[in-house]
Amino acid sequence: MAQDIEIGLGKTGRIAYSLDDIAIVPSRRTRDPRDVSVAWQLDAFYFDIPIMGAPMDSVMSPETAIKLGQLGGVGVLDLEGLWTRYEDPTPLLHEIAHLPAEEATKRMQAIYAEPVKRDLIAERLKQIRDAGVPVAGALTPGRTKEFYKTVIDAGVDLFVIRGTTVSAEHVSSNDEPLNLRRFIYELDVPVIVGGAATYQAALHLMRTGAAGVLVGFGGGATSTTRATCGIEAPMATALADAAAARRDYMDESGGRYVHLIADGGLGDTGSIVKAFAMGADGVMLGTVLARADEAPGQGMHWGNESHHPILPRGQRVSVGTVAPLDQIINGPSHFADGKTNVVGALRRTLASTGYVDLKSFQKCPVIVDHNR
Repeated sequence: MAQDIEIGLGKTGRIAYSLDDIAIVPSRRTRDPRDVSVAWQLDAFYFDIPIMGAPMDSVMSPETAIKLGQLGGVGVLDLEGLWTRYEDPTPLLHEIAHLPAEEATKRMQAIYAEPVKRDLIAERLKQIRDAGVPVAGALTPGRTKEFYKTVIDAGVDLFVIRGTTVSAEHVSSNDEPLNLRRFIYELDVPVIVGGAATYQAALHLMRTGAAGVLVGFGGGATSTTRATCGIEAPMATALADAAAARRDYMDESGGRYVHLIADGGLGDTGSIVKAFAMGADGVMLGTVLARADEAPGQGMHWGNESHHPILPRGQRVSVGTVAPLDQIINGPSHFADGKTNVVGALRRTLASTGYVDLKSFQKCPVIVDHNR
């Protein structure tokens, strides 16, 4: 039952929890970590690991998307990023990574003012497809109608519509809004859409026919949405609410299952593990993968909102580099800081709590740790 507290005589607020506020409780038999599965099947696609690379220029290039695909996950390329604006964005990525902090936002706004080019969208997606790994690309809701045919013709396996917050009921008096239900119905590829952070928002997106819903907004390392707009949604509560929406939608739809992908606030392996315990089927990782030696950001990390031309709602942050991508995903870890060996952490926790796979692990008991 939701807990409301009185903020003042005229306003009440709901108590919500971040992933830092909860802890997983081992309460069953234990297992050998080698006997558990961390595989994930989304629609017709089977992934060895439940990890999506966030569509951010500091995280995913065509090369890193290919590498993540070879490791068993799926990299999502930002189709409005530098790789679809410039033939060779490498010098610009280097420049962004080395800009003085006080100049970063203004210079990034200028760099990203270059128009997105349809031929580069097709070229980058073909490069990933030719490598024999799953192809996924992301557009923001505002650019989806403009470029989706180019994306579909290029042969994506997964189409991601990702924004800070995405609604199935967007209203505009200036432009014809994207009708998500009709749009998704007309496509022949699975669509993942979000973010959403409430029961009602997640349920509305599920009713559009989306294969997956991105859960979360305003919580990532690069986001300043709380500082600029006052918007934030603690991830543990957001996932629990979305999981309730998924349960109710299954009843409503006669058994149709919509996958939940936690997106934001997953900076270490402990947070990633707890996201699954709260109901996630997969995770979309930004900061964790931005720390890879191969990451395009070269130790710096930024998102789409960081270079918005009118109201930036993010910033470039330093995350450093800690290890090659393979080691971040599969280990081994040489430090107990939760920055490497994501799969190892998942396997160890499933084994310690007695669950054989991630779907059953969603039933894992958790506690709220008030002493943190």
